[in-house]
Amino acid sequence: MYSFLTTGNWPDYELLDAGNFEKLERFGRYILARPEPQAIWDPHLPASEWQRAHATFTREKGSQERGQWKLKPGMPEQWIINYDQAGLRLRFRLGLSSFKHVGLFPEQDPNWQFIYEQTKRRQATAPRVLNMFAYTGAATLAARAAGADVTHLDSVKQVNFWARDNMEASNLDGVRWLVEDAMKYVRREVKRGSKYQGLILDPPAYGRGPNGEKWQLEDELNEMLKLCKELLDPEDHFFLINLYSLGFSALILENLVSEIFPQSQGQREIGEIYLHDQGQRKLPLGTFCRFSTGG
Repeated sequence: MYSFLTTGNWPDYELLDAGNFEKLERFGRYILARPEPQAIWDPHLPASEWQRAHATFTREKGSQERGQWKLKPGMPEQWIINYDQAGLRLRFRLGLSSFKHVGLFPEQDPNWQFIYEQTKRRQATAPRVLNMFAYTGAATLAARAAGADVTHLDSVKQVNFWARDNMEASNLDGVRWLVEDAMKYVRREVKRGSKYQGLILDPPAYGRGPNGEKWQLEDELNEMLKLCKELLDPEDHFFLINLYSLGFSALILENLVSEIFPQSQGQREIGEIYLHDQGQRKLPLGTFCRFSTGG
């Protein structure tokens, strides 16, 4: 089933506008303006609304990612926002990074709900969940809040510290933290015969492991998904993958998943994730696939 996912009514987050390769967002009480390569249309709001931004990110010359934030007086470099949807209550520490990110991808809201609901279905057995490329841990915390035995894996130590801060802010504990190369780890887990009832992946287009291991999405994804099949409990599992890579079609993801996970046919949901602004334009922010069996 091809689907489009977007966030629900979230008081502490709003995409106000997008256009001219920028997006204007509100995180709690603060408004941010930052680059968005897929917003190729004109803004909906007048320039005066964009000038209300408390922080504006400007790229360095010659760089697609690096840059710096210009802050208005009173704008902190870190702050907390709340998330409270359908019984899932979390708190996130946000911060202004030199790569335009703030430590949270709010378009993932419907996937956090999926993780929370799928884990609750299995909470009587404390399902084992592995979250890879886990960043600051929103998906990890969604699983943990529903009672999962969660392993959080990311190759960047500082990001894991950030995720731990979010766990503590959300009054949770008990997450297993790993600073690892994802491919090396799943290969070892397959050899050990490990099984998980939940697997979550949000791999980047490219990246590096803690010891310089190279990750290139189009080169590694096929093998990664084959290894994930070996790790999933064959009788009872859920699976979620999200990709944000320009030009990486959901059809590519569908072909891979159909070949590697044929048993998911009929339960599989695949498509695009987006956010809508005040002008009701839909800003695409990635592709996803998710399915579950048993439970």
